[in-house]
Amino acid sequence: MDEKLKSKNCTICGHRSHSVFCNSSGDNISEISDGKVTSMYKKGQYLFYEGAHPHGLFCISEGKIKLSQIGDEGKETIVRLAKSGDIIGYKALLGGNRYTASAITLEDSIVCFIPKETFFNVLKKDPDLSLSLLSLLSSELHNAENKIVQLAQKPVRERLAEALLFLRETYGSEEDGSTINVQLSREEIANIVGTATESTIRLLSEFKKDGMIDMVGKKIKVVDKDRLVKTANVAY
Repeated sequence: MDEKLKSKNCTICGHRSHSVFCNSSGDNISEISDGKVTSMYKKGQYLFYEGAHPHGLFCISEGKIKLSQIGDEGKETIVRLAKSGDIIGYKALLGGNRYTASAITLEDSIVCFIPKETFFNVLKKDPDLSLSLLSLLSSELHNAENKIVQLAQKPVRERLAEALLFLRETYGSEEDGSTINVQLSREEIANIVGTATESTIRLLSEFKKDGMIDMVGKKIKVVDKDRLVKTANVAY
């Protein structure tokens, strides 16, 4: 079960400056702050399940979340990775639809839940928030289209290299400046890339042998970023 915490004031949240609420007025942010509930989730807990009805949206205060879908044969596909400051569950809420993916914590996380009524009350009177959401929707649509093209056209080796770069860009690096600041299983990495776990393990070993990465347990260190970019065949 998630553990309820004393809610932090949204007006002084350190992540507000790069969230969809960055341009919202103080009164609107205060209304959201007063209406939300903050909870602690342990690693591996679900925030919501694929197919469930939304009753609000979630804003990540601290932590990392994966959004995944389960295919007909029970295989997981990770469709999005979220970090501190991101909101999740908003597309289903805005569209009045069920969730198309489940949200699961990748580490212990603190997440704020904003009830549907509170969110829509603020949205009706905050045009800046509406524009920010439109921009976010456009960005996610663009990313989804790119992923479809990659799965259709790019070899697995290129997709894996690009996935590692994406993880580094999303979650940053640890203090050494090289180790990607997220711990994922080899199966989870495979579910991001869209390939078999065995292929991911083999290619990671090849990347290590080629001097592009190093591996310490489940963590991956980017040793030669330029070669990884070249292998990914992307403009970076």
